[in-house]
Amino acid sequence: MNPIPRDIIRQNIACACDERIGLDFSGENRRSDFLSLGIAHGFTPKVWIEGDMEYSTDVWGNVWHRLVGLSQGGEIFKPVLENWDDLDRLELPALDTPAFYEGARTAAAADTTHFRVGWMPGWPFAICRYMRRMEIYFVDLLAERERIDVLHDRVTGLLERMIDGYGEAGMDGIMYCEDLGIQDRTLMSPAMWRDIFRPLYERLTSRAHRHSMKVIQHSCGYNWALVDDLCEAGVDCLQFDQPAVYDLPALAAKLKAHRVGLFSPCDIQKVLPTGDRALIESETRRLVETFRGGFIAKNYGDLAGIGVKPEWDQWAYEAFLRFGAPGLASFCESKN
Repeated sequence: MNPIPRDIIRQNIACACDERIGLDFSGENRRSDFLSLGIAHGFTPKVWIEGDMEYSTDVWGNVWHRLVGLSQGGEIFKPVLENWDDLDRLELPALDTPAFYEGARTAAAADTTHFRVGWMPGWPFAICRYMRRMEIYFVDLLAERERIDVLHDRVTGLLERMIDGYGEAGMDGIMYCEDLGIQDRTLMSPAMWRDIFRPLYERLTSRAHRHSMKVIQHSCGYNWALVDDLCEAGVDCLQFDQPAVYDLPALAAKLKAHRVGLFSPCDIQKVLPTGDRALIESETRRLVETFRGGFIAKNYGDLAGIGVKPEWDQWAYEAFLRFGAPGLASFCESKN
């Protein structure tokens, strides 16, 4: 009997899957082994336009802005914590409210086939850097360590309670985004990350593992200097959108030694945007063959933002099936 999708993901996360790669693709007639769930916190961002700029609020109280009609992202316009004197009065959103998790609980109980993953709103670095504005926050890490530690502790405590909410709802894992790198290095020294952030990671991953949940981290950039630390701190699976910035065999060897899976699309920077079908298919095959046993393939959610046509993305999907899940590829072809 073929393993259910939930087991396929668990085994790939642990680098122990002989059956096939994991899959997480959105779109009509495409396969996903995941059930992704968030919380029903009821927050609706305020959005308004002034000239060619669009402004919006987030759940933390920050105000963002972006050029109208461009990518899905943006930059902080007004952080919620502009002045450290306001730290004691800072109100964090009540994302740990038990009622917010009822929808996740119901959905998880109804679907025991897929790998049920609960989405977190970030990790301490990803959240707090926006609450102060990134360029100020990096100075704070050196000049305002006592206040930074207070802010980090409060946010980490809230995230711990959110993890409890997902664990009690029956999730198989949690996933969050925390970009740690730029093109060729990490955003901070490994020594600083170990001093400030590793203890926070260990608090959060241990909380998830207490509920038998896996921890999946998305992180952009070149994080090679932190890969060992991330794995040792309890991250179970690393989601990289730019795998081509790495020496793939070296990364595969490191992750397999830690029994940590890789979760990745065909590279969104150097491969997919070329529109070169032969390159897309060959690089997709190389990912599968290099990380086989511990690999989950996915699509990227903002194709327009990276200049990729849907058919180019479909070439990658079909190649992932062909080289990583041939039984599913044959089944899909027979249905078409």
